[in-house]
Amino acid sequence: MAGILDERRKGRIVALCGELVKERSYSGEEAGVADILARFFRSRGFDEVRTDEYGDIVGSARGSRPGPAILFDGHMDTVPVGDAGAWKHDAFGAGLESGALYGRGASDMKGAIAAMASALSFFLEDRGRDFPGSLYLAGVVHEECFEGVAARKVSASVKPDYVVIGEASELDLKVGQRGRAEIVVETFGVPAHSANPEAGVNAVYQMTRLVDALRRIEPPVHPVLGAGILELTDIKSSPYPGASVVPSRCRATYDRRLLVGETRESVLAPIRAAIEALAAEDPRFSAEVGFARGRETCYTGAEIEGERFFPGWLCDGGEDYVSEVLEALRGAGLSPKMSKYNFCTDGSHYAGEAGIRTIGYGPSCERLAHTVDERVELEQLYAATEGYYRIVEGLQRAGAPL
Repeated sequence: MAGILDERRKGRIVALCGELVKERSYSGEEAGVADILARFFRSRGFDEVRTDEYGDIVGSARGSRPGPAILFDGHMDTVPVGDAGAWKHDAFGAGLESGALYGRGASDMKGAIAAMASALSFFLEDRGRDFPGSLYLAGVVHEECFEGVAARKVSASVKPDYVVIGEASELDLKVGQRGRAEIVVETFGVPAHSANPEAGVNAVYQMTRLVDALRRIEPPVHPVLGAGILELTDIKSSPYPGASVVPSRCRATYDRRLLVGETRESVLAPIRAAIEALAAEDPRFSAEVGFARGRETCYTGAEIEGERFFPGWLCDGGEDYVSEVLEALRGAGLSPKMSKYNFCTDGSHYAGEAGIRTIGYGPSCERLAHTVDERVELEQLYAATEGYYRIVEGLQRAGAPL
C-alpha cells in the first residue's frame, strides 16, 4: 500500500508540531494552543470548530454517508519546564537536531496532536467528504491534573463510537491501562502541650498504627494490567510546624493503581476495615478515609473540579475494531504490537467510565514525557501520522452499517 506522505506533507507536520511546542501551555494556560488548532481546523476544511466552558477545543468533519463517529483525543497542557538552565535546547524553541524536534510537550503530547491533526487534514484532502461517519479531534485541557475530567465534556458533546488516545506508545497499539486513585486517610487526636503529652492523644502515633495496618493489605492483581499498587506518598501532621504541641490531626496520601472492575467502594473497603479494627482495639482511635479532590482554574475562567479516582480499562484484543485497526496499520507497512499503557490517560473516562471502545496509539515513548530536553523523533512523527490515517480506515470498516 502506498504511503500518504510526501516531503511537502512531512514539512507541514513538522511545522505544526513546532508551532504547538513554541506555545507554552501549562495546565490552565492552553488558550494559545487552542487558537493554533482553531486556525488549523478552519484552514483545512473542517466543518465545525467549537470550544466548551473548560476550553476543550473540538474540530469536526462529516462524511457523505452513515458511519461511526471517531474521536481523536490529545491533551494540550504540559507540565512545567522546571530548571530551564538544565536544558541544552530551548524548552520552547522547537529546535531540530539529529532527526528530532525538541521542546516541552514534544513527546507529551504535542507531537501526537500535530500528527492527528495532520492525518485528518490529509484524509479530507484525499477523500473530500466521500467517507462514512464523522471525524473529530479534541484538544483537551488540564489532563496533567485530572485524567479524564475535562474529557467528560468532550464525550458528552461528541458521543463517539470509537476513541483514539494519542499518548506516546512507540507506535504500538495500546488496549488498556491501570487507573489511579489518590486516597487520603486522616487520624484525629487530642491537642496538648508537648510538656504534658499524657493529656492529649497524638494523631501521628495513631497514623503510624494505621500505616502499619495498611501495609498488610494486598491489593488485587490482574493477569494483563498487573498489580493494584497501594503506596504511601506523603504524610503531614497538623498543626504544622508543631512546636510544643501534640498534633491533633495527621493526614497521609496513598497512590492506588486501579484495575478493571474496581469501584470506589471496593477500593476503600479494606482500608475502612483496618480503621474499624484499630478502633475496636482502642476507643481513642479515630480516623477517616476518602478520595482526594482537586480544583483548578481553566483559561476560560471556569473552575474544573474532580475527585481523584480515574478507572482502569482493558478492551478485548479480539474485538472486530481492534482487528480492523491492526490490519490497517500492518497493511501500511507498520508493525504494531498490542500492549497496555503503564500510566493513566483520558481513557480512564472514555473507556473506564463511559464504556466507549477505545485504543491508544502515538509517537514517541513514555520515558521521554516530563523530561529535560524532551523530544519527538521525526520518523516517529511521520509514522504516527500515517498510522492515524490508517486507523480511520480501519475504524470506518469496523463501524460500517450492516
